[in-house]
Amino acid sequence: MGQRVTISKIAEQAGVSVPTVSKVLNGRADVAEETRAKVESIIQEHGYRRRTTSTASSPMIDLVFHEIGGAWAVELIRGVEEVVRAEGVELVLSECGGARRPRQEWIESVLLRRPLGVIMVFSDLDADQRAQLEARRIPFVVVDPVGDEGDDVPSIGSANWNGGRMATLHLRKLGHTRIGMIGGPVETLCSRMRVDGYTDALRSTGVAIDSTLIRAAEFEVSSGHREALALLSMPDRPTAIFAGSDLQALGVYQAARELGLEIPRDLSVVGYDDLPVAQWVSPTLTTVHQPLRQMAELATRMVLDLARGNTPAALRMDLAVDMRIRQSTAEPAS
Repeated sequence: MGQRVTISKIAEQAGVSVPTVSKVLNGRADVAEETRAKVESIIQEHGYRRRTTSTASSPMIDLVFHEIGGAWAVELIRGVEEVVRAEGVELVLSECGGARRPRQEWIESVLLRRPLGVIMVFSDLDADQRAQLEARRIPFVVVDPVGDEGDDVPSIGSANWNGGRMATLHLRKLGHTRIGMIGGPVETLCSRMRVDGYTDALRSTGVAIDSTLIRAAEFEVSSGHREALALLSMPDRPTAIFAGSDLQALGVYQAARELGLEIPRDLSVVGYDDLPVAQWVSPTLTTVHQPLRQMAELATRMVLDLARGNTPAALRMDLAVDMRIRQSTAEPAS
């Protein structure tokens, strides 16, 4: 076995100073891209792992959200906590401030903490950030990927296309033909797949696609409210709306109340996620159940396996979804 590589040896091989190597190791932004790439390559080549002086009593996992808040995030946090508690691992929460990609400051803090691994929720890393984690042997798993991550990126998602199709077929079986769709941001994979499932269900049941009935918005109450008002103000308004999230569906409820429409007599509503609030609202919300806690648990077990040098049976997993039919859907009024 070769001699353990040192920062000095890395600096010598890269033709840079020791402080420059230290900056790269800590993820500092004040390093030229060409220099960073060269040093990262040598770090990865030698499998360098810096000794840490951390006094932490237990290992950590970083859980990173694009935005922390709301019941959706809480369900995922609970799933992660269920596993880390049993494993004696601490949990560190971070957010990207609404962006889909964490700031460089986050990378710096992660490289200083040296967690066992990182779980990215509805967010992503750029190539340089990935390289920095990989060079330090810090594995990461993506939950609900924003885009197509590639076959080599560990990820846990759900059957979004099937969920979109099931929700729409449920409304079609009730007799609805004018079905509005409020999707999520167009750049997100889960939203595109849900909208594709919606359009496939319409086509397969003989209903022409009306692009004016399809809206894109954030997965938030305010966005659902805004887009529902627009849809329900159309001369030939939809008799049903499929919202891409339960939070959007709550916004649809609000819009319907403001317009004097009764759910489900005047408007059927379907959500997505099956958050606890779906059973608290009145009428209770028909929705697509997405196994958020199970997704989080699997992602945590996967990142721990990777940290221990084990190769998961599958790097990409999409869990099944199913309909939870409640009181917010009915046949359209004659």
